[in-house]
Amino acid sequence: MNKLIFQTSPIVTLATKKFINVPVILKFEDINLIEIIREGKFNFTTRIPIYHSDGTELGVARGNSFFPTEPGKKAGVTIENYVGLWICKMDSKPIFEIRKRTGDSFIISAELYATEGYSVKFADTPLVELFGDALKISEFTLSGDLIQGMKTGIWLRKDGSSEIGVNL
Repeated sequence: MNKLIFQTSPIVTLATKKFINVPVILKFEDINLIEIIREGKFNFTTRIPIYHSDGTELGVARGNSFFPTEPGKKAGVTIENYVGLWICKMDSKPIFEIRKRTGDSFIISAELYATEGYSVKFADTPLVELFGDALKISEFTLSGDLIQGMKTGIWLRKDGSSEIGVNL
């Protein structure tokens, strides 16, 4: 049977965790590190700001593309674009990678900084290999979870605390 499926919000997977109708996937203090934005009338994509450890916003990854900011360009941020791979570098060191997969899907590997220099590292494959089918956040491990209909999926704080599924 043929079906037409209309999706009003995307399903995002971060290390095996599914987020449905969650506009902010990952937040550190008051900074959205991974959020879902609408592009056009029917499309959604991710928006990920890339900060230097000193708090300078170097650029923004939107979907499977990267756009350096003016301060990022002045800091020497470069983009290398290969078939199926975008690499954002600073001082010849990769700071962000986007690997394109089939359709609109992609894999991101990054070391994200917030404006105060705090670091959040993630990579699709290493996280899954190290922890099996789980996502480790601070002192606890999530496995096989679905977060749906929340304003924020994962909210990290600089004091080491975190919240999952926040509707503030």
